[in-house]
Amino acid sequence: MIQAAIVGASGYAGGELLRLLLAHPQVEVSQITSETYAGQYAYLVHPNLRGHTDLRFKRLADLAPCDLLFLALPHGQAMDRIEEFASLAERIVDLSADFRLRNAADYPRWYGRQHPAPQWLERFVYGMPELHRRELQGARYASGTGCNAIVTLLALWPLYRRGLVREAVVEVKVGSSEGGNKPSPASHHPERADVVRSYAPVGHRHLAELLQELSLDAQEPGLYFSITAVGIVRGALATCHCLLHEELDEREVWRIYREDYGAEPFVRLVRAKRGIYRYPEPKILSGANYCDIGFVADAGQRRLVVVAAIDNLMKGAAGNAVQTMNVMYGWPETMGLEFPGLHPI
Repeated sequence: MIQAAIVGASGYAGGELLRLLLAHPQVEVSQITSETYAGQYAYLVHPNLRGHTDLRFKRLADLAPCDLLFLALPHGQAMDRIEEFASLAERIVDLSADFRLRNAADYPRWYGRQHPAPQWLERFVYGMPELHRRELQGARYASGTGCNAIVTLLALWPLYRRGLVREAVVEVKVGSSEGGNKPSPASHHPERADVVRSYAPVGHRHLAELLQELSLDAQEPGLYFSITAVGIVRGALATCHCLLHEELDEREVWRIYREDYGAEPFVRLVRAKRGIYRYPEPKILSGANYCDIGFVADAGQRRLVVVAAIDNLMKGAAGNAVQTMNVMYGWPETMGLEFPGLHPI
């Protein structure tokens, strides 16, 4: 058993982490922090955990050393205190964007500020086991991934690594939980409910991760990325229109995706000819760590439409962080993540 602490445990991702780790056979959550709710029981903020834990939130200043720190803080906070956090734990998994990008010069462009600890960027492994499993094994520091980035990366990686894509246009439809638990005019229920709102047609920050992980030229990436808010709470659905160099039939596409993902525990290939769930759908992934991927070839057009779905709080955040932790410690990758999702919901 290791002793783990969750910094920023009152947020949606922090609450999901706590839910998962309370049932993990190798982890004891010994501390959770929240400046807003210090002294209060966790279940008052996360009511689904009533009867499962009597942990109380403490202030960050009162955090004691432990084996592993999960950092679930808003972007920009972990980078300012990384030396302090590293002194408290041998290993860190950071869910924010503070250590996702390898190049410090990218932070002013995508996050609006200089990185205060650029020497730490090379110490963090990008926390995506499907692409960086070998580097994560035994690693001390792992970053989180953007939820829109990971669903798109999993959709596109097999094609891009083979050099099959000339250009791609990606739209990700996302639920309201992606905005976090801090209210704003845009998240006010009368304004957010039932929307189909294009809030980032260009320039979304998660594009930086796609450029990095797909090794694309930032000046001429040939990848166009838009985000649309829709009237759901959990979920992200990426629809990727891939314009190919050459025609591919669906049998060859199946071979490619099975070759890359056939042994992946949390990637499922979805394509049915009948029924209402013929393609990936976020709704049935609620609470699960899977990424479902499907595709359709547009015959004669050299176009492949790849569709991928996740629960943004699970495979897009907390679930992926637990999966990353499992790889770091050499435990079974699926440990604590076996929940299959719900239907109907």
